[in-house]
Amino acid sequence: QVQLVESGGGLAQAGGSLRLSCAASRPIFSIDAAGWYRQAPGKQRELVAAITSGGNTNYTDSVKGRFTISRDNAKNTVYLQMNSLKPEDTAVYYCHVALRIRPLARSTDYWGQGTQVTVSS
Repeated sequence: QVQLVESGGGLAQAGGSLRLSCAASRPIFSIDAAGWYRQAPGKQRELVAAITSGGNTNYTDSVKGRFTISRDNAKNTVYLQMNSLKPEDTAVYYCHVALRIRPLARSTDYWGQGTQVTVSS
């Protein structure tokens, strides 16, 4: 079984930066696609950024130009670089990854445990 281990959350001041990481807990064959979601108190979970197997990315409008999603296939890790943070970015951030454990395995979705990001004004 595979788990996604998130790290990098914490407290930042407005205008600051944080980098989130999401790593597979054991060696896998490939990451097919990945995304970062966030959920603020009293709000629905929303997709913040996504990256395809080919490296194409897309972002929700509120983070365009400030957040960057990337992947390191050798490390089986997905990142979210967050710059120019705003108080409204405060939320629990979750990674979501579609991955294959073995070359002929079916792609399976996994969620990280979530990491808190708090931005103070």
